Amino acid sequence: MYTGRLVFSQIIDHMPMHTFRRCVQRYRGNHCIKRFSCLDQFLCMAFAQLTYRESLRDIEACLRAQQKKLYHMGIRARISRSTLAEANVKRDWRIYADFAQLLICTARQLYINDDFGVELDETVYALDSTIIDLSLSMFPWASFRQAKAAIKVHTLLDLRGSIPTFIHVSDGKFHDVNILDALIPEPGSFYVMDRAYLDFARLYIMNQWAAFFVIRAKSNFRFRRLYSHAIDKNTGLKCDQTILLSGFYSSKGYPEKLRRIKYYDTETNNTLVFLTNNFSLPALTITQLYKSRWKVELFFKWIKQHLRIKSFFGTTENAVKTQVWIAVSVYVLIAIIKKRLNLDMNLYTILQILSVTIFEKVPLLQIVTDAECKINKSGRCNQLKLYD
Repeated sequence: MYTGRLVFSQIIDHMPMHTFRRCVQRYRGNHCIKRFSCLDQFLCMAFAQLTYRESLRDIEACLRAQQKKLYHMGIRARISRSTLAEANVKRDWRIYADFAQLLICTARQLYINDDFGVELDETVYALDSTIIDLSLSMFPWASFRQAKAAIKVHTLLDLRGSIPTFIHVSDGKFHDVNILDALIPEPGSFYVMDRAYLDFARLYIMNQWAAFFVIRAKSNFRFRRLYSHAIDKNTGLKCDQTILLSGFYSSKGYPEKLRRIKYYDTETNNTLVFLTNNFSLPALTITQLYKSRWKVELFFKWIKQHLRIKSFFGTTENAVKTQVWIAVSVYVLIAIIKKRLNLDMNLYTILQILSVTIFEKVPLLQIVTDAECKINKSGRCNQLKLYD
């Protein structure tokens, strides 16, 4: 019989607590707080994510039912839905945003050598956003349409390991292309984007940072062909051209040469046109890079299905952002555990196992792999042996 720690405590062991405390101190999260600390709030919200709780009352009922185990989970305060609701409203969401970013740095180092389907040494990011619908009467600050509210989660996804490296939560009216102003391009990296991010002035800034982009072209953009490169039309490529923009505003926004690649996708029966500032990679590799952008769509689908970010525990902007960032922290933390324990299973399976064993006292590796773990028992024991 394993008499060690709870599964929940073993998960939290992978959190860098000194880093979390620094984030709390940076924004004075525990200032004038006597009982329910920022760590208590984080652990309660992380419990809700891991066990698929749907409301504050749900969290309160489940944790109070396990009152004797709360201390061993790291929760020192008494659980009350009103206290948790107040914490979500008043505690600065940037505490959990900064902590999530530090977890992301750890995860990216663990997944740095993972394959994402394209043989490329450089880092490849996919940029996109997803909309989460809300009630306008309950979330008036998240204006979207005349009778509808929504938030947008803008995400820059590192395709190696599907780790989100940049997340910005805005109201539904915030246009996708404006998020390029908040990004600091990483020299030598590739940014794969859809047509919503096509703004030549902003793309030129990315080019000046020595970063590469791959983006879908709009059907009405004007250009002048300088010369064409040889291609193998059996691969689906239609053309590989070096062009200059000829539109009045577009040519001013991006005065240098661009590469235009036209490709016929037999799977979808669509003809796609890509623009990039990289002239060294083969044209077929550029098309493969754009195809790998689909991973960010799968990421959005995954977090909407398996994390609690579609129904919120609070209605204020601070409460919503707090819940989103803690959900991201849990996602990245499980990804870190998967890599550290060398688990050969997807995150969905791991979360499902953890959700029903969170209060068990079983070694974490044993519970997710169904393998017997040998426990080293100390030779010192006050209990006498009945048999030699």
